[in-house]
Amino acid sequence: MYGFLSCFMLSGCSGVKPSDFRDTKPVLSIEKYFSGDTYAWGIFEDRFGSVKKQFSVDIQGVWDGKELRLDEKFLYSDGEKDRRIWRIKKLGKNSYEGFADDVFGAARGQSYGNAFNWQYQMDLDISGLLVRVNFNDWMFLQESGVLINRAKVTKWGIDIGEVTLFFSKKNVNSPM
Repeated sequence: MYGFLSCFMLSGCSGVKPSDFRDTKPVLSIEKYFSGDTYAWGIFEDRFGSVKKQFSVDIQGVWDGKELRLDEKFLYSDGEKDRRIWRIKKLGKNSYEGFADDVFGAARGQSYGNAFNWQYQMDLDISGLLVRVNFNDWMFLQESGVLINRAKVTKWGIDIGEVTLFFSKKNVNSPM
């Protein structure tokens, strides 16, 4: 017990890895989960915990056996709209690579058990200035079918903020 606590408190211990979740259930397959219509609700909090944006997302996903295409339509509480189209390929049993127009380079992902870790760089508008930031998304599929997503947003290793999303496959009334 003390060894675990000591390791937890030391910064030299390794962080959580996707493979740590290999035995968790239900098993998340992003190509299956995101096929068809999905709806999400989310918030963006700055590094001080202040909610800066609230939003919803309508997502249409198509898996053709090689590539998952996600068409995401965002609606923010202030009326702003945005759209992102992901093209995601499954590279192996547990690994993925994805591209979107506002993502710099390739996004990389790993899936084990009920967890999916997705990392990428994106140009984010911060007070009218485009800033390249790092996203480290962790998604966890729940028994209910709800998918919980937490994304840490950093720049040069400094926390910028956090995005929290909840995805549902249920038939819901979209405000869009």
